[in-house]
Amino acid sequence: MNDLFASSRFPAIRMRRNRQKPWLRSLVAEQSLSVSDLILPIFVIEGENEKRPIDSMPGVQRWSIDLVPEIANSASELGIPLVALFPYIEKKRKTPTAEEALNPENLVCRALRSIREAGINIGTLCDVALDPYSSHGHDGIVQDGKILNDESIDILCEQAIGQAAAGCDIVAPSDMLDGRVGKIRKALDSNGFEDTPIMAYAAKYASNFYGPFRDAIGTLETLTGDKKTYQMNPANSDEALREVALDIGEGADMVIIKPGLPYLDIIYRTKEAFCIPTFVYNVSGEYAMIKAAASSGSLDYEKAIMEILIGFKRAGADGILTYSALDAARILKG
Repeated sequence: MNDLFASSRFPAIRMRRNRQKPWLRSLVAEQSLSVSDLILPIFVIEGENEKRPIDSMPGVQRWSIDLVPEIANSASELGIPLVALFPYIEKKRKTPTAEEALNPENLVCRALRSIREAGINIGTLCDVALDPYSSHGHDGIVQDGKILNDESIDILCEQAIGQAAAGCDIVAPSDMLDGRVGKIRKALDSNGFEDTPIMAYAAKYASNFYGPFRDAIGTLETLTGDKKTYQMNPANSDEALREVALDIGEGADMVIIKPGLPYLDIIYRTKEAFCIPTFVYNVSGEYAMIKAAASSGSLDYEKAIMEILIGFKRAGADGILTYSALDAARILKG
């Protein structure tokens, strides 16, 4: 490129020519964001006709199962193609071995059926992980302070089968345990769910940006210790590519990077290296940070979220799981 412009200088070259008018800026835009790029997270609770605000995530609520179709339909009417369901499990249902994750009548399974029974034309995605259901808040079984990898995967396989049986369109292992994608793929296939895609949380970092989410699903108070033995070190990027490669080799149909803003390089490197559908989770701490800045008048919320979302697209993301999905969709619509 340096050679291309070696003999071309101002005033022959004026970069501002292509920036003069809105239609011209749109014409030469290198990236675009559409409603079909968005995934809406939905937090689900017990009860009837309940919308409980989440204080750490202004504008986000927990929805009782009877109201889940309402929020899913709002997303569908805006053109959002996919919702992700996350449960808030009551403490009395949480156990060290997370049995509630396998209950065919748990919150997620009932929410899935409520969406299907309402006839809403939208896809559903479910986390395959034990942290919402475990009394210790970890994504696997804990013994003597250690996460048991292989024993936990057996439970994750059963959880994925239960979600698929309840109507989940995409299962998303978010536990970051070794070998889980391959075993879940085999379990789904052997139980008649060979067409159910897996979106693997292939590079999920041990991040400080998960606090509001843990509050939203009720694990902020119950989590013992940290998750650094299975979630990734924020200092590492080559390791992320190894994780992505392993998940693809085990049968992942698509991958997701989490968090988003501090890891744009991981999104870019993943897309460049593997050309696989690559998604990003614009996580709760990122959302709460923008909301806090907007509430103080430090920035414009709508302009900020649109800039962040196009940044994810520029980095190579095919889709974005974001708490701003409804707001972004409305902006894009008009």
